[in-house]
Amino acid sequence: MDSAKNIRWCFMVHRPMLDCMNARDSLLAALVASVWGFNFVVIDWGMTGVPPLLFAAIRFTAVVIPAIFLVRRPVAPWRTILAVGAFMSLGQFGFLYVAMAAGMPPGLAALVLQAQVIFTVVIAAGALRERPTRAQLIGVVLGTIGLCVVAVGRGGHVTAAALALCVLAALSWGIGNVVSRASGISGGLSLTVWSAVVVPVPLFVLSLMVDGRSTVWAALAGLSWEAVLSTAYTAGLASLLGYGIFNTLLSRNPSSSVVPWVLLAPVVAMASAWALLDQRPTWPELLGGAVLILGVLVALRPGRRSRRRRGRRQPTDPSPGSSRSPEAHRVAGTSRASASATMSSR
Repeated sequence: MDSAKNIRWCFMVHRPMLDCMNARDSLLAALVASVWGFNFVVIDWGMTGVPPLLFAAIRFTAVVIPAIFLVRRPVAPWRTILAVGAFMSLGQFGFLYVAMAAGMPPGLAALVLQAQVIFTVVIAAGALRERPTRAQLIGVVLGTIGLCVVAVGRGGHVTAAALALCVLAALSWGIGNVVSRASGISGGLSLTVWSAVVVPVPLFVLSLMVDGRSTVWAALAGLSWEAVLSTAYTAGLASLLGYGIFNTLLSRNPSSSVVPWVLLAPVVAMASAWALLDQRPTWPELLGGAVLILGVLVALRPGRRSRRRRGRRQPTDPSPGSSRSPEAHRVAGTSRASASATMSSR
């Protein structure tokens, strides 16, 4: 059965969206989620001896310099691109790296960052007047409860400051999602790369101010091989290769088939941190995390009206020569852009 017939069959029998992806794409989605999950352990491992803000600046320098010569800039005003980068990359990763340096375990950090979905729904409702569906409201409530359980039941190794910084990282990511959604920019990989130009210089300056010139220059002069390998992984695999694959999956599958796979990332991060760093999550952390993930899954579930609209827009007998209307293309592009914005900062 070819891909067109497979997609048509999925919509005809109304099977769950995750079943609509073929085995190859499912494996690729699981691979990307695993790369992104292990990314948190790699960050923690490579940060030893390097100030967190400086380490984040090095990562995004490695992302931007080679990629801008290979990836075309998205068709959007510079102010919009830089605004997306300020929240999605600068704010998110600045807070995240400082949180992890302050003692936030990699697995718990990956988990708490998923609260960005909850923040996105709430902020979009206020800023864009996007009325949340019943599923999204339930997801927001569940996610908030899960986050509170994590906060109350966190282990003694996690300070309140580290948890608060990680929540701020998720909040910044959520704001970036809404900014990207409002701008209507398509092309997730190009947006990821070009919006990152706003990151290195401010983080480097902040590191000079916070850590001191002597500490920064000493860290650069004595950059360890662990830091170099960590930067290569986070910039090359997690940011460029990982998102390149993810964007390709979004281009040929419904976003609701692809995005939920990313929820494997916290599982991989927690398992990796447990196995390699002996960082065992507490039972309240696991329980709160499960409730948070459940809330995210519910919030990502399309409402009945959107499913009916999508079903009506699908051609009843697709063929290689058929084409969708411009309105259908616009809706599909908007759906992919929204999903791309949700995951563009891994």
